[in-house]
Amino acid sequence: MSLTLDTPTVDTLDTVVAVLRDWQSDAAPWQLHPGDLGWYRRFGAEATAAAVRTWSDAGRIVAIGLRDGATLLRLTLAPDARRDDRLARQLADDLTDPRRGVLPAGPVSLETPSDAVLREVLTDRGWVPHEPWTPLRRDLTAPVPRSATRVEVIGPERAGVRAEVQRAAFDGSTFTAEHWHAMAAAPTYADARCLVAYDDEDTAVAAVTVWSAGRGRPGLVEPMGVHRDHRGRGHGRAVTLAAAATLRKLGASSALVCTPSSNVGGIATYVSAGFRPEAAVADLRLDR
Repeated sequence: MSLTLDTPTVDTLDTVVAVLRDWQSDAAPWQLHPGDLGWYRRFGAEATAAAVRTWSDAGRIVAIGLRDGATLLRLTLAPDARRDDRLARQLADDLTDPRRGVLPAGPVSLETPSDAVLREVLTDRGWVPHEPWTPLRRDLTAPVPRSATRVEVIGPERAGVRAEVQRAAFDGSTFTAEHWHAMAAAPTYADARCLVAYDDEDTAVAAVTVWSAGRGRPGLVEPMGVHRDHRGRGHGRAVTLAAAATLRKLGASSALVCTPSSNVGGIATYVSAGFRPEAAVADLRLDR
């Protein structure tokens, strides 16, 4: 096997997303989702393309990675390639050597599916388990119960409200209405929705974005947050139920989310909305 490592252009980015959609399955462990690239599009098409890496074998994409921040790569592989030793070794070469342009020099981290033999190869090369993450999944076969909370789908005219809740829910967030418009203009947003929940005083208290990967495939909740001044009142559960119901309308077979295992409150919120936690998976880290 001879792999070709590439960075897509803006023009080829949609092809990468289409391949990633095809890899989504309820039988697969937690992995990179098209919605992750969709959420990244808030930074623009050029920045998203520059953050993506693909590995191809004879013209067929067999691995896709997203640089999510300066030192983390979120990598997934084609379902039929995850136990391929030769592929794993070539990927490990590219991930470990900063001259390949995948990860920089210094300490770096990798997220990759739990069933990929790549994890074993990297462990043999000195990568170690780091932060554990807990995936959660909600089956969408049956209708999702509704809460009494008012939740609305956000369009362009309310982008500022969506952005304001995001910043109030996540410390350090720089999300703006301009970011929302950049994200919503991308093709990936055609199967996505932003929702905002309001309390009895008509105050925006929670927000979520959901991403479908197509009918019969799992959809993604990314991100969901509750305004810091309105926590502990059930708003997270309400907006998460609305997110699951929206994904069901979009044809998703299940709803997925992943959060740090240390986020006990967040996990409890998802569980209260019918999500089932799965086995935690640790990122791999290399200190060099």
